[in-house]
Amino acid sequence: MYNVPKQQYPPTFKLFFFFLPIGLALTSFFLVFIYIYTTSTLLLTNPQSSPFLQPATNYSLLDLIIPVPTGDEETIPFSIDNTAEDLFFDLPTTPSYSKQTQWSLPLGDLFGFTGDNMNNTEIYHDTDTFLEDYKEMNKSFKIFVYPHKPDDPFANVLLPVDFDPQGHYASELYFKKALFNSHFITKDPNEADLFYMPFSIADMRHDPRIGPQGLQDFIKSYIFNISSKYPFWNRTGGADHFYVACHSISRIAMDKVVEAKENAIQLVCSSTYFVPSYFPHKDVSLPQIWPKEGDPKSLVSSKRNQLAFFAGQVNSPVRAVLLKHWVNDTEIFAHFGRLESDDGEEQLRSKFCLHVKGFEVNTARVTDALHYGCVPVILANHYDLPFTDILNWRSFSVVVHYVDIPVLKKILQGISFEELSWLQNNVLKVRKHFKWNVPAVDYDAFYMAMYELWLRKSSVRVRLSASREFI
Repeated sequence: MYNVPKQQYPPTFKLFFFFLPIGLALTSFFLVFIYIYTTSTLLLTNPQSSPFLQPATNYSLLDLIIPVPTGDEETIPFSIDNTAEDLFFDLPTTPSYSKQTQWSLPLGDLFGFTGDNMNNTEIYHDTDTFLEDYKEMNKSFKIFVYPHKPDDPFANVLLPVDFDPQGHYASELYFKKALFNSHFITKDPNEADLFYMPFSIADMRHDPRIGPQGLQDFIKSYIFNISSKYPFWNRTGGADHFYVACHSISRIAMDKVVEAKENAIQLVCSSTYFVPSYFPHKDVSLPQIWPKEGDPKSLVSSKRNQLAFFAGQVNSPVRAVLLKHWVNDTEIFAHFGRLESDDGEEQLRSKFCLHVKGFEVNTARVTDALHYGCVPVILANHYDLPFTDILNWRSFSVVVHYVDIPVLKKILQGISFEELSWLQNNVLKVRKHFKWNVPAVDYDAFYMAMYELWLRKSSVRVRLSASREFI
């Protein structure tokens, strides 16, 4: 082998080995170029071959609501204002399509009411485990809240409110208020399983000193301050810290603190698998709840002679197609905009109430449906449903994919009386888990959120010596 490099080879032989790798590289390049060119040409010349949605056309609002025949197939118009996840579906409405959906199977098999799947009628994934762990959580779970004084310049966003919160984003304020008055709080950080950063995203949005533009800088400064003053953040990179936010702006709240975005636990209402800022194994889906006083008087006695109900703005392609297909139907009440009367009456007389994705996957319609004893129908792909680690959503709701909107009535009518009875009974059982109470009550939304946090607490706690205690 030593003598091989010393051998004398003719010049043509040397040139062959010099140009061989270059030739292979150029050949590979041209093959890739030809492949890309031919496949892109196919997609451009035949848009129907694409499995995704075609580009938007000039549709008016009237076109979105009233069906207008445009050929054998139709697709949903969209714009860049809609979230990207809505763009990955189309809705062919040919007769052959409606016969080949997933719902051609017996409905009982899908819902688990037959055969060996009767456990799908249970509202918890594992009742015994949940109840046992719940007791342990109540006994041992401890939270350390970073302290702030009433005279803090930003006390309005850091301390709990002294009134009962209202509005779309009340959940984050109710959680903070309940936690501050709970037995889970510890003043000894060495006892803490998790650390709570008590800033309120909703209040920061409306504070003129912060606003949406200053949100990221405020949180960056906040985390810098607690990590400089206390050792707790730095020892885990924030993995045992959490915050609560119900407004979707929380998606960008941590953009200037990458460590917090990747490590800290989020309790958020906008919980979708589609966006990179939400991690289901780490974060917690919080229900968006519009607070209501008391129970409806006719909750159980309501006859519910209407198949389904929806009312809302057309602010997404999903809602546009729902209304386009069902706005004039006699059994599915699909209304564009808000009702002049209380929509609670419509929900009380409906078997199913539709939660349809708007700007975000979450709205208060799910919890509204449960409040009125109506079986929620979830039309929000990629939605990580609240308390899904605990609750078996198949036992009290119907989850429908976007592509099944044209056969929605067939799906709902295909649910037998027995199946509907199970769903309705389970709705009445889970209602307590989707309520905020002052003070908090066992198994309500606060305690369910605490249980979700308890499931995510670290199995290994780093304890500090007494000499390093800061409180």
